[in-house]
Amino acid sequence: MKTRIDPIQLSVLQRRLKSITEEMGLTLLRTTRSPILNEARDFVTGLYDAQGRMLEQTEYIPVLAFALQPACENVLRFFGDDIHPGDVILHNDVFSGGNQNNDVAVFKPIFHGKKLVAWTACKGHQADIGGAVRGGYNPEAREVWQEALRIPAVKIHERGKLRRDVWNLIFANIRLKIVEEDIKAQIGGCTVGERGYLALVERFGRQRLEALLAQLFDSTETMVRKEIRAIPDGTYRGESWAFYDGVSDGSKMKINLAVSVRGDEVTFDFSGSSPQTPGFVNAPYSATASALMLTFLMLINPDIPHNDGILRPIRIVNPEGSFLNARFPAATTFGNSITGPTSDAIFRAFSQALPKMVSAGWNRFLGFAISGHDPRHDRPYVDILFLSLKGGSGGTWGADGYDHIGLINCAGGILAQDYEMFEIHDPHFLLKHEYLPDSAGAGRWRGGLGVETEFVIRGENVMGVAFGDGVEEEARAFGFFGGKPGSRNAITLRYPNGETRTAKTKEIIRGIPQGTVFHQLAGGGGGYGDPRERPAELVAADVSNGVVSIEAARKDYGYEEN
Repeated sequence: MKTRIDPIQLSVLQRRLKSITEEMGLTLLRTTRSPILNEARDFVTGLYDAQGRMLEQTEYIPVLAFALQPACENVLRFFGDDIHPGDVILHNDVFSGGNQNNDVAVFKPIFHGKKLVAWTACKGHQADIGGAVRGGYNPEAREVWQEALRIPAVKIHERGKLRRDVWNLIFANIRLKIVEEDIKAQIGGCTVGERGYLALVERFGRQRLEALLAQLFDSTETMVRKEIRAIPDGTYRGESWAFYDGVSDGSKMKINLAVSVRGDEVTFDFSGSSPQTPGFVNAPYSATASALMLTFLMLINPDIPHNDGILRPIRIVNPEGSFLNARFPAATTFGNSITGPTSDAIFRAFSQALPKMVSAGWNRFLGFAISGHDPRHDRPYVDILFLSLKGGSGGTWGADGYDHIGLINCAGGILAQDYEMFEIHDPHFLLKHEYLPDSAGAGRWRGGLGVETEFVIRGENVMGVAFGDGVEEEARAFGFFGGKPGSRNAITLRYPNGETRTAKTKEIIRGIPQGTVFHQLAGGGGGYGDPRERPAELVAADVSNGVVSIEAARKDYGYEEN
């Protein structure tokens, strides 16, 4: 006899699952040590069923939206029946379901009695993960071993007991003590999730809960199919480019995408994209799938629950050997950052079918990770400088782009550092951090503003790693339907002797002296629609606020002062 499902109870269950993953996230925000986690919030928390299928997640940055399920499924395949109460499993390997080696996942099985009923997991970006370069970003890498310590599924706790030999082996190969503390915090987050889920089992009973979860998957699938059915049938094509593979100057990598909508199903086909590069500008399959899903979810109902039902009507074709699905043992640390060009191709494709849902181009990500020795505290430090890399998003129908939102794979999830905490954590002195005038692409709805950042580096033995895009003219955030592109990125170092060095988009700069001034321009987003259709009062407000110059207002908008 089929169990009758109460839709109200189903909705309550979905919200409770969501709140459990949010409680796990609050645990990480309160207990992690690295500002990458507790300020920038570069992590995801989730619950998965006994087969590794997503029950619910809270993605504090969107690129991690589907970064845990493939790894959870790999853990299950690897350990089989050798999973027990009290086990804790670590994983980061991009060639067995991971999305980036710095993004380390902790998995904890949930047992009710002797039966495995679910999994709880936390994944966060670690300040260091071994490899040749402190911090994990190595533009000189030509294979995975030069990037990071690979951690395929391994138990760090077995039946409730810490495996000190395994623990010591892993952390002996990681430079920063803070990483060890952050992994402990992730274990704590998983324990919070375990408690919450077991409370649900006790409340509903195991069989009732499993029936509700099956119905929740079906309900979510129905919602997604309805959204796809509203898109006109057809094949829509979009392409974009990533620039400079870190090896050959002037190199370009093409993303070739065909989106086929047939009834209530959609296929994303990346066949024909450029082959994998010899450098680290490659993505593992999971990173590209996450980039695809986060962009697609921006185009449909935002209230759809995040569970396995989302995936059922969606097919991904991503041939192995392209730079979007690189073969072992390729270097792939840049893979998360390829989300920008991937999203560009998806928006361009869907602009033909959903012109009022897509946004113009977002500013391409250009990061700069600084590491060195902090003489104030006699300790090493690493910072990815989330403060300075946040450009603007693209305008869309009915709304300007977001100012200073950052890279699309974080879509506002990565927070800029608090100024005081920035100077406490790093031996840096902040000189300037402000909106960048005339950075936004003009449009009926303009793009979001980028930012300008300057600070003095006071660390010792400092090294900087540039990794990103957006300095080329072609890489500016594109405009849509008559909108204009945003501004370009740039990073410049002014040394104490007066010498100036402009960073390439993928390179290591060693021996940065104390007293160097770091200067970064993060570009704005593209505009949407004809700028001449922008209401005059909005142009006047931007001029009055100093974010659009009078010259640019006259040139782009036909603005005339009263």
